[in-house]
Amino acid sequence: MTNPVTITAPEGLPFIEIEREFAAPVAALFNAHRDPALVKQWLGPNGYEMDIERWDFVSQGGYRYVHTDEKGDAWAFNGTFHSVRENELAIQTFEFEGYPDVVAIESMTFEDLGDGRSKLRIHSVYPTVEARDGMVASGMETGLTEGYARLDGLVG
Repeated sequence: MTNPVTITAPEGLPFIEIEREFAAPVAALFNAHRDPALVKQWLGPNGYEMDIERWDFVSQGGYRYVHTDEKGDAWAFNGTFHSVRENELAIQTFEFEGYPDVVAIESMTFEDLGDGRSKLRIHSVYPTVEARDGMVASGMETGLTEGYARLDGLVG
């Protein structure tokens, strides 16, 4: 059994809070976000292929990747890593290219819980409540839940 993903989208506010615990040390969790070969194995819903065009998980770095489902439908995402502090924090932008100009700013914190356990916290701010609601309605919960379950297998 994997740990649950907690997603909070407060009424009338343009942000999403996500939390998930992992049975792995912070260093392993952080590395699974930094190493594109590992990211490719866990990010996104089950059954999707991921092509990473760029993944520079460093301050002032950036990324672009494309998820493709079994029918051949594709979704592209891009952003900039503004600040990355090893085993502690990453602040990035996030844009789904299907809705250009709707860019979220996300902060990810990696928390050491002791005993080889860690917690990932994500605070994602959207330009409008409508944009935030669109992300919540997009199936992101399924992608997060399935992806983090695969991440458990990589870091645990």
